[in-house]
Amino acid sequence: QVQLVESGGGSVQAGGSLRLSCTASSYTYSLGWFRRAPGKEREGVASIDADGSSKYADSVKGRFTISRDMRYKTTTLQMDSLKPDDTAVYYCAAGTYGGLVERHFDYWGQGTQVTVSS
Repeated sequence: QVQLVESGGGSVQAGGSLRLSCTASSYTYSLGWFRRAPGKEREGVASIDADGSSKYADSVKGRFTISRDMRYKTTTLQMDSLKPDDTAVYYCAAGTYGGLVERHFDYWGQGTQVTVSS
C-alpha cells in the first residue's frame, strides 16, 4: 500500500500561479496529477515516470510543469497562467504504467482544492 500526501493548492486570481506537491510513502514507477471540476468527471492533468518522461493534457500544455524528485519520492505540479477553468479538486496518483489513464494508477491522494477566480 502506498500513501500519498498532498500539499499546496488554494485560491488565486486568473493569471496567477500555484504549486502542488505530493510525497509517496514508497517508490512507484509513475506519479501523476488528476483533477475533477464541479459537475465533470475526473481527468488526467500530467504524469511523470521514473525515467523522467512526462505527459500533459492539451488543456495545460505550456502552462503546467510536472517534476519529480526520486530521492524524496515527491512530485510537484507547477501551475502558471491559471484560468478559471482550472478550478477543480486535484488528486495525486501513483501507479505502474502512467500516462493520463486513470486505471493505470493504483493509489490516490485525498485531493486538494484549487480555485481560480476571474
